[in-house]
Amino acid sequence: MAGQELTERAQHLLKVLVERYIRDGAPVGSRTLSRDAKLDLSPATIRNVMADLEELGLIQAPHTSAGRVPTVRGYRLFVDNLLTINPLAEQEIDTLKAQFLRDADPQRIIASASSLLSEITSMAGVVMLPRREVVALRQIEFLPLSGNRVLVILVVNEREVQNRIIDTGRAYTSSELTQAANFINEHFAGRTLRQVRDSLLRQMQADREDMDRLMRSALEMAQKAFSADDEDDYLMAGETNLMGYAEMSDMERLRQLFEAFAKKQDILHLLDHSLSAKGMQIFIGNESGYEALDACSVVTSPYTVQDQVVGVLGVIGPTRMAYGRVIPLVDITARLLGAALNQEK
Repeated sequence: MAGQELTERAQHLLKVLVERYIRDGAPVGSRTLSRDAKLDLSPATIRNVMADLEELGLIQAPHTSAGRVPTVRGYRLFVDNLLTINPLAEQEIDTLKAQFLRDADPQRIIASASSLLSEITSMAGVVMLPRREVVALRQIEFLPLSGNRVLVILVVNEREVQNRIIDTGRAYTSSELTQAANFINEHFAGRTLRQVRDSLLRQMQADREDMDRLMRSALEMAQKAFSADDEDDYLMAGETNLMGYAEMSDMERLRQLFEAFAKKQDILHLLDHSLSAKGMQIFIGNESGYEALDACSVVTSPYTVQDQVVGVLGVIGPTRMAYGRVIPLVDITARLLGAALNQEK
């Protein structure tokens, strides 16, 4: 719902309640709210407004307390309509800039950005690696190496050549490798690497009994050859910071969250969504669409290289994060990362 549907008084009390809960992490009672709001209101009036906010689904009462905490809907209204952004001081910006000047290697610059976000926020920092708009497969070739290793030669776009070594489950003959390469070139040439990976995943999940040996071998080889691209799509730092927040201490919730971090697929899809949406994105709780992130908020901002958006970076933390502090940090870090990478061009 829009903030204007609430009275000015109700908006003010909601803002004060959310800010207090973010700061202390404890349910906020009417007496505390009355004191913090600095309004000449009776305790009964405060309780009535809190009841209205609860009826609207903006706050709720935990089972163990008479106080109230914000819901996802309450956080959303707060972020969209009531949030006070705290600009970074010039000294803080200068300190951040200095961090990006320490290294000249693009990969290390990106890694430092995720570590920096993690250190400053005490949450998890994540940076998507720069992504070109289209990386299309032109040709693939497999060459046998010693043991169960195979050299993969990829020709992408017009003439760019990439080499990678994969470990296979068994030794393949030169003939088998040639047949596998011919099969992949025939069926996948011209598609983007992401389309190839998605298509391979669907076919690998199909009934293998319906595949002949050549197709099984080709798909297994291709799946290994392209899996490395998924593994390096983004860098994350500070995941263990999230274990320090009381509201995220449930072991089952942590297990789901760290499984999502390990598999990367859900996080990558969320970053992809942020990339296509453009501009800063804030996902609160279940807004992400992924159960593992239900207790988290994700704040992302795009970064540019040569005036093209090539990736996003952000912070993953509890819904009770200091949005007014995190949002400008994510924004300036994205700008500094883009500037640092542009200098490397």
